[in-house]
Amino acid sequence: MEKEPEKIIELIHVKKTYRMGNERIHAVDDVSFSINKGEFCCLLGTSGSGKSTLLNLMAGIEKITSGKILIKGRNIPKMSENQLAKFRQRYLGFVFQSYNLINSMTALENVEFPLVFKRVRPRKRRKLAREILMKVGLEKRLSHKPKEMSGGQQQRVGIARAFVAKPEIVFADEPTGNLDTKTTIEVMELIKKIARDNRQTIVMVTHDRSLAAYADKIIHILDGKIQSIETTESEKESMEERLREVSRKLMLDRGQEAEGEDAQEEPKGQEAEGEGVQEEPKGQEAAGEDAQEEPKGQEVEGEEGREETLEKETAPSTTEGLCQPQEQSDAAIESNMQDSSHPLELETAREQGRNRNRRALF
Repeated sequence: MEKEPEKIIELIHVKKTYRMGNERIHAVDDVSFSINKGEFCCLLGTSGSGKSTLLNLMAGIEKITSGKILIKGRNIPKMSENQLAKFRQRYLGFVFQSYNLINSMTALENVEFPLVFKRVRPRKRRKLAREILMKVGLEKRLSHKPKEMSGGQQQRVGIARAFVAKPEIVFADEPTGNLDTKTTIEVMELIKKIARDNRQTIVMVTHDRSLAAYADKIIHILDGKIQSIETTESEKESMEERLREVSRKLMLDRGQEAEGEDAQEEPKGQEAEGEGVQEEPKGQEAAGEDAQEEPKGQEVEGEEGREETLEKETAPSTTEGLCQPQEQSDAAIESNMQDSSHPLELETAREQGRNRNRRALF
């Protein structure tokens, strides 16, 4: 006879109601389910469905309105703040979407930090922190601070911090929300592998159906209520094969989304090309106008040419301008000489003619 799985988390008729004026909002509405030890459970739902509120209730961060939440047989809502703090230190780990690392600390110091509250000796906690950082592939980033690391590396530090104390349960709120597809796959495989190796229970919140495929149990949530619960038969296939299949599916799904976005942008490009084609005739018209203007330019050149020719024909040359007055004066002088019989008058007429020729030069 098979042994019944051990229930590590159990929710019984859990409700969480917020009051806004006279209105009541049921963020979590009569939810009941259980999670077994070592199980990877995913709370899947759209934004505003109540999945993150449910995670906070399970972790004791928020108080329920009614119902029961049992973790390891302990009634979480009945605990005091001090009891909850000690319970979290001993049994719970957290992976956040925004990493929540301490910027003034190195990667090694951030991972060590939870062990300080568990009163682990410095030498031992440094050893444990190094070992887990090596497992997540950050052995060369031990002394780096968060601002000196990429988003994927920071999330790996966050995962190492969550798992370093080997908690029995790890709560992950959208752990890959700020990561690209490749890093998302790496982080999800890392979480899955570490949890399986240590038989730890994972409760993950996500809106991404592709990420939910990594889970053993998927709880669909809508408007604060459970719509359905799926379980996957992971025993029928090896973990490696399943991870490869889920990774391929995740890449395919996100690739199709990217192609859809490109397809939406493509018509805009075609419209821009169409506008370019429509603008082309304007360019041809402009070319036509230039062609029409060209004959005008030729006409102007022709007019200038005719004017130059006319000037050449009508205007005397420099030599002609200087010599003509002299020839006319000589003719006048000769006429005067013929008319004049007195030598003195003849010489006087010649001198006047020379004076006129000199004035013409200036």
